[in-house]
Amino acid sequence: MRFEVSDTFYLDGAPFQIISGSIHYFRVVPDYWRDRLEKLKAMGCNTVETYIPWNLHEPRKGQFRFDGILDVERFVRLAQELGFYVILRPSPYICAEWELGGLPAWLLAEDGMRFRCAYPPFQRHVEDYYRALMARLVPLQIDRGGPVILMQVENEYGSYGNDKTYLRWLRDLMRALGVTVPLITSDGPEAELQRGGSVEGVWPTANFGSKAKERFGMLRRQTTGPLMCTEFWIGWFDYWGNGGHARGDLEQSVRDLDKLLSMGHVNLYMFEGGTSFGFMNGANYYGRLTPDVTSYDYDAVLTEDGQITEKYRQYREVIGRYRPIPEVEFTTEIRRRGYGYLEVREKVGLFSVLEDLSAPVEDVHPRSMERLGQSYGYILYRTRLDTEERLERLRLQKANDRAQVFVDRRPAVTLYDRELLDETELHIPLTPGAEMDILVENMGRVNFGIRLEDQRKGIDGGVAVNGHFHMGWRQYPLPLDNVDRLDFSKGWQEGLPGFYRFTFRVEEAGDTFLDFTGWGKGCAFVNGANIGRFWEIGPQRRLYLPAPLLRIGENEIILFETEGKTGGGIYLRDEPDLG
Repeated sequence: MRFEVSDTFYLDGAPFQIISGSIHYFRVVPDYWRDRLEKLKAMGCNTVETYIPWNLHEPRKGQFRFDGILDVERFVRLAQELGFYVILRPSPYICAEWELGGLPAWLLAEDGMRFRCAYPPFQRHVEDYYRALMARLVPLQIDRGGPVILMQVENEYGSYGNDKTYLRWLRDLMRALGVTVPLITSDGPEAELQRGGSVEGVWPTANFGSKAKERFGMLRRQTTGPLMCTEFWIGWFDYWGNGGHARGDLEQSVRDLDKLLSMGHVNLYMFEGGTSFGFMNGANYYGRLTPDVTSYDYDAVLTEDGQITEKYRQYREVIGRYRPIPEVEFTTEIRRRGYGYLEVREKVGLFSVLEDLSAPVEDVHPRSMERLGQSYGYILYRTRLDTEERLERLRLQKANDRAQVFVDRRPAVTLYDRELLDETELHIPLTPGAEMDILVENMGRVNFGIRLEDQRKGIDGGVAVNGHFHMGWRQYPLPLDNVDRLDFSKGWQEGLPGFYRFTFRVEEAGDTFLDFTGWGKGCAFVNGANIGRFWEIGPQRRLYLPAPLLRIGENEIILFETEGKTGGGIYLRDEPDLG
C-alpha cells in the first residue's frame, strides 16, 4: 500500500480523510492499550496518533529502552490489528506537557549545549538516537506492510526557532534512515509560526483549539494541499495551584469539529490524556513557574482512566456524518474499586536513610543534578557552617526549582522559583559547626518556549551565606528509584521530610484513586512504581492508580512527604477528584 499527499491525502490512489485521536502509549499502562484503541474505533476514528518521548527511550546516553510501557512497536502493531492507520511524531522535541518536552535531561550536563538547531553536538545526539529508533519504526510504515502513514519532522518549531538548516538536516536524516512515508510539520496557524517551522518537502499542518474556519484559512495561505489540524485542542492541562480542573466549552468544540471535518482532516488532542507517571510532568514559565499536575486528563474524550464522556458521545455523532461508525465490542474488563482507609504502618525520616538511598559526592561548590548524572527527583546538599555565628542572609545561585533549608534538622525556610534568585534574610543563631541541609526538588522542566536550555535542576552556581560563597559540600542525588532500600526501623522526627509505608490486600484488582487529603507535598510509590506527585494546593486531589499496578494479595504504598505535614492515613477511593 502507499500513502501520498497532493491536493489531498490518497491511500492507494483513493482520497482518504484522516479522522484521528491522540493516545500517548507512554501515559497509559500497556494492559489498557487495547481498551483505549477499541473506544477510539467505536467513536468512528480511522487513525491514531502518538508522540515518541526521547527522554524515556534513551534515559542515559547510549542506553535505549523499548520494553513495557515503552514498547512503541507493540502499540503500533496493536493499532494495526484493530484496523487503524497511525501517525508517529518522533521529533526530538514533543512538548506534550512532558518533562523538558521529551528532550533527555542528560543533554544539560554539557556546557554550551544548544537545542533544536544546527549545533553539531546536539545533532550527533539526535542522530545516535534516531539510528536506534528508526530501525524500529521504518518496518512499521504502510509501504512495508505496517499502518504508519505520516511522520513528523519537528514539533511547533516556529514557536521556538527558524533554523532551516536544522530542519533540512532533520528531514534528510529521517530519509537517509529509511523513512519513506510523507513527512509533516505542525505549528500554530499564524503565518510567522508556519514560516519559521516549515521546510520544503515536508507538509505543513496546524495546531489550534478553536475558530476552525479562520485557522484553516490561515493555513491555506501556506499550502495548496490538504488542510490538517494535527492538534485540535479539545481541552487543556492543569498546573498546581491553578484553582480548578480545566474544562472546555463542549458546545463550541462540537461545532468546530464539524467545521474541521467539512474542510479537511483532524487529529483530536487528546482522545485520552492519561497520566504523567513518575516525575515526567512538564512545566510552563510565563512570569512564574507553573508545574503541571500528575494527571493529564486534559478534559479529553476519555477520562484519565478511560471512561466514556458526554464529549465522546457528541463527537461520535459528528463523526458519523462523515463516515460509518463501526460496531466494536470492548474486550477489556475495567472497573473502579475503593479499598478504603489505610493507616500508616511504618515511617522513617529522610535524614535517617539518606546514606541508604544515595552515595554522596563531595565538592567545593554544589553542582546541579545533571552534572552529577541525575535527571529527575530531588537532591540534598549538606554542609557545616564552621565560620559563621549567625545565618543572616542566604542566596542560591542558578538554582531550580524549590529548596527547603534546614539548620541542625530544623526547618529554616522554603524558597520557590524566583525566591531562589533573591537574597533571603533569616537571622538564625548558629551553634559551632551547625549542619545545614538544602533539599531541592526538580518540579518538572519547562516544556515549551525559549527557556528549554535553562533547565538545570538543583544548585548550579553556588550558595552564598552572609554575602560570601560557602564552600565544602556533600551532595546526595535522590532520584528515588530505589525505595526498596528503605529501612523503616531507623529514626523519624515530626515536621521533617519522611517516608510512610502502607499495606493493603487485594482480592479483585480495580482502578482506584489515592486520596492524599491531609498530606502536604511529595510523591507516591505503589509496589515500587512511582505513580506521580501530590500537593495539597490542588487542583488534583487524588492520584490515579491503575489496576495492573496492583497484585492479588499484599500491596505496598510508600509516600515521600517533604513538608512534615502528614495525615494519619490515606484513602483508596473509587472515583477521581481533579478539582
